[in-house]
Amino acid sequence: MNHKKLKILLVVEQCNPDWASVPLVGYKFSQGISQLVDVTLVTHGRNREALEKHPAPKNVVYLNESKLTQKYHKVVASITNRNRINWPLYHALTYPVYMEFNQNVYLKFKENILRGDYDIVHVLTPMTPRYPVKLIQACKHTPFLLGPVNGGLPFPTGFKETAKKENANLNFLRDIGRLLIPGYVETYKKADRILVGSTFTLNMLREMFSIQDNKLSLFYENGIPSDFLNGTKQRKSENQINLLFVGRLVPYKCADIVIEAISKLDSSLQNKITLTIVGDGSERSNLEQKVQELNLGNRVKFAGWVNQQNTLEYYREADIFCFPSIREFGGAVVLEAMACGLPCIVVNNGGIGEYVTEKSGFKIEPLSREYITQELTNKIQILVEDEKLRESMIENAIERAREFEWNNKAEKIVEIYEAMLLEKSSSSSEPVGALKSI
Repeated sequence: MNHKKLKILLVVEQCNPDWASVPLVGYKFSQGISQLVDVTLVTHGRNREALEKHPAPKNVVYLNESKLTQKYHKVVASITNRNRINWPLYHALTYPVYMEFNQNVYLKFKENILRGDYDIVHVLTPMTPRYPVKLIQACKHTPFLLGPVNGGLPFPTGFKETAKKENANLNFLRDIGRLLIPGYVETYKKADRILVGSTFTLNMLREMFSIQDNKLSLFYENGIPSDFLNGTKQRKSENQINLLFVGRLVPYKCADIVIEAISKLDSSLQNKITLTIVGDGSERSNLEQKVQELNLGNRVKFAGWVNQQNTLEYYREADIFCFPSIREFGGAVVLEAMACGLPCIVVNNGGIGEYVTEKSGFKIEPLSREYITQELTNKIQILVEDEKLRESMIENAIERAREFEWNNKAEKIVEIYEAMLLEKSSSSSEPVGALKSI
C-alpha cells in the first residue's frame, strides 16, 4: 500500500515542540507520521506560535478556546500551582478546558468523517486515560485509533508519605470522573484500536471495559531523537565514574535516594565517583542541604534546569544513570540515557521498568525507601567495580534504545493504520492480532 495515499485525521490537542512531556511527544509523533502519510493535524490554538517556528505537517487546523475559557484556565493555574503543581486537582479542574476543544473538533470534522474524507481518525493526546472523545460518534465507517494512553499507576504501598506530598489523596477525583464523564465509556468501548503506554495501564483498561485483546496494543509513547543515538561518549577520566540523575526535583522522583545511596558507599568507592543532578524543582533546597549534611559537597553537583538538547552533553559525559523514581508512566529520560550508552538503575514500577532489560541495567523492586537505597548502593558498587559489565551494558542499552527512535515509531504507527484498514476490508471474521510492542 502506498503510504502517501493514506489520509489521516490526527487530533493532537497537546502538540508543542517548545514544551516538554506530553506536548513534545505529541509533536514528535505528528511530525514523524506526517512524513509518511497525508496528515491533517488538529491541535489547540495555543500551539500555533511554536509550530509555525518549527517543521510541522503542511495541513494544520488550529482550534482556539473562548475568552471565558482562557480566563478560567488562568484561575485554575493560579489555584493548582503553588510551589509545585497539584496534578490531580489540575486535571480535574481543567476538564472543561479540554471538553471545549473536544466539542469544537467534533463540530468541525463530523461531516467530513461521515462523508469518508479520511481513512483513519487517530486521537493521540491527551494521553491520560480519563478523557472522552466525542469524535468517535462520527466514526461509523471510519476506523478510530486512540492513544498511546498511559496513566493510573498507584504509588507503591511503602511510600505513603511521598504519595501524600504529591496530593495522591485527590486521585479519587480521577476515579469519580471515569464513572460520571459523558462519553468516556463509549470512547473505550467503540475504539477500533487502543495503543497503551504501559502494561499496567493496558491491564487496567482491559479489566475496566472488558476490551478484547486484539483491540489493545502495547505501544510506549516516548521516543528518542536520532542525534541521541549518533554521538560519542566523552570520558573525562579513566579513573573517575560519573553518575547522572535527570528529572524534576520533586518527591516521587527520589533524587534524595541517589544521594543517600552514595553516602553508604565505602570511602574508596566514593572517591571514584561524582554525581550530577540535572533538573530543578521544589525539592532542590532540601537536596542541597542533604548533600552538605552527608559531607558530599565535593561528590555531588547541581546543574539546574537544562533543555533537552543540552542534556545530551551531560548524558555523553556520564557512565551510569541513576533514576529511582517510584511512579513513572513514561520516563523519557531513561530512554535518552540508554541511547547515549548508559547502564540504567531504575525502580521497577511503571514504564521505566519495561524499558530497561537485564542486559542494559538493573531494576529494583519498590519495597521500601530503605530497600531501594540499599539496592541502589549495591548496584552502583557493582557497576563501578565491573568495567566489563559496564561495557556490555553500554552496547545493549544503545541497541535497545534504537527501537524507540522517532522515525521507527512513526513507521510502526503507519503499520497499525494499514492493519486497521486491512481488518476493515477483510471479509474474514478473524481479527488481526495486536502488533508487537515498541
